[in-house]
Amino acid sequence: MTKIIGLTGGIGSGKTTIANYLHSLGLQIYIADEEARKLMQTPEILTYIKNTFGATVFVNGKLAREKLAKIVFNEPKQLKKLNSIIHPAVKTHFKEWLSQNTAAEFIFYEAAILFESGNYKNCDYIITVTAPIETRIARVIARDKTDREEVLRRINAQWTDEERIAKSDFAIENCDLKIAKDQIDEILKILRIKQKHR
Repeated sequence: MTKIIGLTGGIGSGKTTIANYLHSLGLQIYIADEEARKLMQTPEILTYIKNTFGATVFVNGKLAREKLAKIVFNEPKQLKKLNSIIHPAVKTHFKEWLSQNTAAEFIFYEAAILFESGNYKNCDYIITVTAPIETRIARVIARDKTDREEVLRRINAQWTDEERIAKSDFAIENCDLKIAKDQIDEILKILRIKQKHR
């Protein structure tokens, strides 16, 4: 039976790099944040967002993600509202995707807010990816062309590494990619042994 492995980590931890490595090994990965971005462009979700946050988060009829991010990452209540729109849509989409991948030994479900969304409950095992805070800040500034203050706001809106690790089966520190890949290889060995002995 297919096992669902949750893959999570805070912003800038490098979990997408780990997901890409898993994908290169021929494993099936569902990138929840990527799918959420696509779903946010569907007419139904756009209507929900407009009704909830107003027309100010739209420019020329298109969703201005930066404007929406500024609202939700500054106000926990607003973030909760956005999540209540996006999470059910992602959950439904994942179920459909899962039904088409039932032959896979493992399915990796990659999500930044795996715990906050409650989706960790659907996972058989969980891997948390970590990195030192300064490394994370530098990565996000380089990737999103944003500033330190904004990155810290987003980090503070998520669970801490300690909170995630306490609820995870495995943890990987992703500073040196080669070492991180070795850790993943080791985890896959353990998971395959567990599968055989079930």
